Amino acid sequence: MSQRFAPGQAPVQSRYQPPPPVPGMRPYPPPGATFPPRGFPLHPNTTQPVPGTTTAPGVPGVPGVPGPSLLQRAAQQPAFQSSLRGTGPGGGGGGTGGGSKRSNESRSGGKVEFVAAKKKKKLADKILPQKVRDLVPESQAYMDLLTFERKLDATIMRKRLDIQEALKRPMKQKRKLRIFISNTFYPSKEPSNDGEEGAVASWELRVEGRLLEDGKGDPNTKIKRKFSSFFKSLVIELDKELYGPDNHLVEWHRTHTTQETDGFQVKRPGDRNVRCTILLLLDYQPLQFKLDPRLARLLGVHTQTRPVIISALWQYIKTHKLQDAHEREYINCDKYLEQIFSCQRMKFAEIPQRLNPLLHPPDPIVINHFIESGAENKQTACYDIDVEVDDTLKNQMNSFLMSTASQQEIQGLDTKIHETVDTINQMKTNREFFLSFAKDPQMFIHRWIISQTRDLKLMTDVVGNPEEERRAEFYYQPWTHEAVSRYFFTKVNQKRAELEQALGIRNG
Repeated sequence: MSQRFAPGQAPVQSRYQPPPPVPGMRPYPPPGATFPPRGFPLHPNTTQPVPGTTTAPGVPGVPGVPGPSLLQRAAQQPAFQSSLRGTGPGGGGGGTGGGSKRSNESRSGGKVEFVAAKKKKKLADKILPQKVRDLVPESQAYMDLLTFERKLDATIMRKRLDIQEALKRPMKQKRKLRIFISNTFYPSKEPSNDGEEGAVASWELRVEGRLLEDGKGDPNTKIKRKFSSFFKSLVIELDKELYGPDNHLVEWHRTHTTQETDGFQVKRPGDRNVRCTILLLLDYQPLQFKLDPRLARLLGVHTQTRPVIISALWQYIKTHKLQDAHEREYINCDKYLEQIFSCQRMKFAEIPQRLNPLLHPPDPIVINHFIESGAENKQTACYDIDVEVDDTLKNQMNSFLMSTASQQEIQGLDTKIHETVDTINQMKTNREFFLSFAKDPQMFIHRWIISQTRDLKLMTDVVGNPEEERRAEFYYQPWTHEAVSRYFFTKVNQKRAELEQALGIRNG
């Protein structure tokens, strides 16, 4: 007894002899063989445990007997409701497979599949099931409205995209701007005996203007633009012989801090007639350029934006078939383009760069005005010029795209429709459940319990089949005697190993 063994290891030479084999039973395996843990019954034809069979959690000490609250706990789990939906009029078998499949998907898919399923539900949760449509023929009117709604939503979405594309392009309309140029002469005054100071003769020049009404009665025209907002700069050139080289120019240029005004006023002393020149440079948005005279005559464009100029040049190239037939990125210049661009061949990508020297600032508007110093009354002259202003339709498009009131109302109605369809689906499920129960109550309850058991096993990670283990027939199968014998044999070997180890330690 001086030999030591590891805890739980049986000795090679065993003094314990197994009992003689019973007829109908297989012989015991040699000492040291492993056995399945307690609760895994063996199949009669193999030494491996039968998967899916074990003692169920329930009454302590009684394997395979579930506790009295097992079905109550199952009824509180979400799978209880899912199995109800899986049970159709054909019996509880449909609910069994459906419950297990849903549980497997919920265990393996995770949050990603849950979110994807939620999105899929949002796309089709307005559609009524076919069974509901068969039971209620009037529901076809709802389906027709649903089809019309889809077409309407597609049309509105397409129009919104068209509006967004239209807003990316400049939307301008031409309007008439009437310019009023007036001058007033103030004669000189001699100093009086009352103490009033005298005054030299002077004149005052005013430049004002306003947009003419187009007669359409658009409410947006009530917002008046300041006169200075139409111009980038204004220069008044007076007679240099009268006011000298340093005082004959009056200039105004727009800056980032410029305050808009309704007009300009110039006051100078003098009692002689004055000729003045007023130069007005319009503030083009987007920027416009004046073309070189040769290119302007060729394209028929005098002053335009850069995209319009490039488009006109491309139209000229297509009309005269100047694109190279083999190398499509090249242009073969004709005699006119060759004189303008000074090259016989150029790439498409070189066009903007070669256009830059040919684009000049636009010409200002020149108005010649004569100030008569001897006139006592106010003299006014009017001029009409064409200006480009933002199209009023652009504001309506922006308000249509930015409006959220109708979207909120539609979302509220969609939510009500979703809730109503969910309620209909729930009532349909309840109806099928009760119809199946009324058709065959015994078979329905049997299949329903099997479905609930499988769902509960997947939810709680229970190994085995508690529904079969709680019945007495489960323990009268042919392999139960061998399983009990193996269990006791394992326990005897374990106790003997512990005793021999204890005696070996003491003898040592």
